[in-house]
Amino acid sequence: MSEPFADLPQLDPALLPPIDPARLFAPVRATHPPRFLLLYGSLRQRSYSRYVAEEAARLLRALGGETRLFDPTGLPLVDEVHHEHPKVRELLALVQWAEGMVWSTPERHGAMTGVMKTQIDWIPLSLGAVRPTQGKTLALMQVCGGSQSFNAVNQMRLLGRWMRMFTIPNQSSIAKAHQAFDEAGRMRPSPYYERVVDVVEELMKFTLLLRDVAPYLVDRYSERRESAQDLSRRMQQSSL
Repeated sequence: MSEPFADLPQLDPALLPPIDPARLFAPVRATHPPRFLLLYGSLRQRSYSRYVAEEAARLLRALGGETRLFDPTGLPLVDEVHHEHPKVRELLALVQWAEGMVWSTPERHGAMTGVMKTQIDWIPLSLGAVRPTQGKTLALMQVCGGSQSFNAVNQMRLLGRWMRMFTIPNQSSIAKAHQAFDEAGRMRPSPYYERVVDVVEELMKFTLLLRDVAPYLVDRYSERRESAQDLSRRMQQSSL
């Protein structure tokens, strides 16, 4: 056993190599535009959560990103139908395509809406050997009918961590959303709009910084150990 691990008898040193700075600081960089999926939590025709998601998409494209918005209309409740339902398949394909996400919801009864939660609930933690959200970036936004609140974004932040996403520190909460948008659904100039710009700019920076090193950042000792044990079991079975 090597000297650094002499006092760690529980550890398998072969599965905990030294941190590789080259993989962290000099990875092969992708050249395609960063890809972002935007989800919103309302089905209303005049949906302020959709409007702010659309504003975020415009800003992301201006910064060089590629964007897709998912329309939750027609998405069934979780377990109501099979995951092969067309709307579920559309959502999962977009999640796998994206490198970063924006979640935008109204606050209802002190929480995100059921429409927002249903979209998140349809996204599995794993698809076979693939974790579709792990290592991806996430920005959070909410719109409020009255005074400013952060209940929904704080709730979504917990879900982002649960889904192993890099949720950026900044977030947006728009008070009195009916006053923040014009008749065409565009945000009026205001500190709330400037915060949306701040959030989007931060999301783009974090995505560019993390997307190429995410596989290394989320490569965990416990999962390497589990994989090694699975391989050992398979080898033993094949020799029977």
